Order: sequence, then structure tokens, then C-alpha cells
Amino acid sequence: MPFPTHTALSTFPFSNGASTTTSSFSLIQHTKEENGKASSVSFHILPPTLSPPPLPLNSKNPFNFIIKYLFMGAGISLSTSNKYDDDDGDGRPGLGDIPESCISRLLMNLDPPEICQLARVNRAFHRASSADFVWESKLPQTYKFLAKKVFAQHNIIASMTKKDIYTKLCLPNRFDAGTKEVWLDKCSGQICLFMSSKSFNITGIDDRRYWNYIPTEESRFKSVAYLQQMWWVEVVGELEFEFPVGSYTLFFRLQLGMASKRKGRRVCNVDQVHGWDIKPVRFQLSTSHGHLSHSESYLTSPGEWIHYRVGDFIVDRPNEPTKLKFSLAQIDCTHTKGGLCIDGAIICPTQFSHKIILF
Repeated sequence: MPFPTHTALSTFPFSNGASTTTSSFSLIQHTKEENGKASSVSFHILPPTLSPPPLPLNSKNPFNFIIKYLFMGAGISLSTSNKYDDDDGDGRPGLGDIPESCISRLLMNLDPPEICQLARVNRAFHRASSADFVWESKLPQTYKFLAKKVFAQHNIIASMTKKDIYTKLCLPNRFDAGTKEVWLDKCSGQICLFMSSKSFNITGIDDRRYWNYIPTEESRFKSVAYLQQMWWVEVVGELEFEFPVGSYTLFFRLQLGMASKRKGRRVCNVDQVHGWDIKPVRFQLSTSHGHLSHSESYLTSPGEWIHYRVGDFIVDRPNEPTKLKFSLAQIDCTHTKGGLCIDGAIICPTQFSHKIILF
């Protein structure tokens, strides 16, 4: 059974105002490990002369946990009435007496939504939650490259706070003539990217006998590439991007059939769908760092948007652009294929693969 560990993150002086004596208190990180990894982390403040008391390690709401245990053993009372005041109204110190530097150090160990939640405690927490070094720790390593990519004014980043940069990058931001969209996952700060069908090289795309771009509300980019009929189907995408170190997965978002609205209800015309059950589609992915993967899949489920996994790739070189080339092909000319909608391709951290439908 794993045993919890305690780590002193910082020590700060404290005076309760009623005495000339100044005490020293420590911010303690309370960690429980399982299989060599931290399974839960919590924090409290107490005199360093006291041993950390046993604390619950399964709290999923650090806001409630910190409010309840923040001053355990320190002889400081808290007000839990209508709001968290700076003091209790009886002269005793309260949450507002915690040094902002200590609060900021604590906030660095929390996720962005939890930081924003704690910012509502009082003025000191609000100021501490806006510190640049807190939010810079949440930004990806490549945030400067990303900001230059998506901000219209490249020099605007110098006048923005790190919190404002994080907030802006969590919104969908388009680049490359509006054919690609990138954003940060607001909880983890990790990069997700979507490429529209208009960013691909599609064989025969300019011949309206074969392909058309059709408008639809079911796409982020409000249009998809639609194949009527063709013998040779080949779609190639390329991207050069500076990803943070980590593992990523690429998907194509495809649908058999053409969806539309009729009397307010979604209907899908599958009359032109054919040829996809005879031979599988081949997906390929390669990177400039030597990663190569391929897979095959029959296209199924007419009328439904399906995310087809192309492959995974690993970025292990920080601050260096990665070149990607990926493709979709069904080039068996013994039969025609038709009725395919291509929305685009999605790149997300591999750990998000299970919730890809949310993108």
C-alpha cells in the first residue's frame, strides 16, 4: 500500500496582528503515489514545527479541500458564511493574510479551471491567480510560435499578460488562409489542431464531374469536399508545425452520404455511395523525424461522421518544427467509388483519442 509523502514548497513569515511575535509557516504539498506516479496531490499550510496531519487524498475538488484544510494546525480560523472575507471580523487573521507569493506557488500546482475557481476566494487570491509566472507554467512550450502563427499582430504578445495569452489561445484560431484551426485544451493547455478539406491536395478536385465543395453546418469550416464518382481516390495533407514534446494522433473525419435538412430534420442522401465495401481505404502518416505508420479500413456507417485513425507520432525535439505528410487512398481501378464527404483531419494528444468525437 503506497504511503503519502510531504514536500515543503515554501516558507513565509506570519503575524496575527495581536502580537509582536512573528511565526513561520510552510506550504506543504501532500502527495500519494501509485505505481511510481502521483495519484493525488493536496496542499495545506501549518507551522513547520508540526507534523502534517493525515489529510484526505481523494478530493476531486481542490477548492473545497483547500478552504477546509488550508490552516489546519495553524490556529487560524476561517469564515465560511456568505463569502471568504479577508478576516473573520473579530481581529483574527483570515485568508487575506496569506502572502500572494505563497498563494501563487500553490496555484501553479493546479489546473487552469481550478485556478479560476480559487480566484474568487478574495482579492489576494484574485491577484495571485493573475501572476504571469502562474500562467506561463500552463502554456505549452511552443506558445510563442503558436501566438505568432495565429495573432494578426505579431508584436501584440509583448503587451499581453500570460493569462490573456492562455485565454486567447484556448479559443479556435485559424491560420494558413483560414484553412486550419488550432486551440489549447483549456484544462491541460495541450494543443489540438483541425485541418479543413480545402487544405488538402485531392486528385481531381478541380473537375466538377468528380468533386464539389458543398456547404454544411456540420463542419467547423462550413463546407466539405464531396466525391460524386471516381476510379482513383487520393487525398494528401501536409503540415509543418512546432508541437510541444509529446505523443499525438491524427484522424480523418469522413462520412458516406450527403447530409441536408428537410423540414427541420437531418436527412442523408446515400444514393451515390458505392465501392467502399469492395477494397479497404489505405491511410498513411510520416514525419520529418522518421515516424511512419499506416493502416487500412473499410468505410462504413452511411450517414454518420466517423473518425478514422491514421496513426500516431511522437515529438521528442522541443522548439523544432515537425513536418507531417498524411494520406487517404483507394486507387484500385477495377471499380469506381462515390458518395464520400471529407470534412478534414484532426491532430490531438494521444491521451484525448477516446474523446475525439467532441472535436
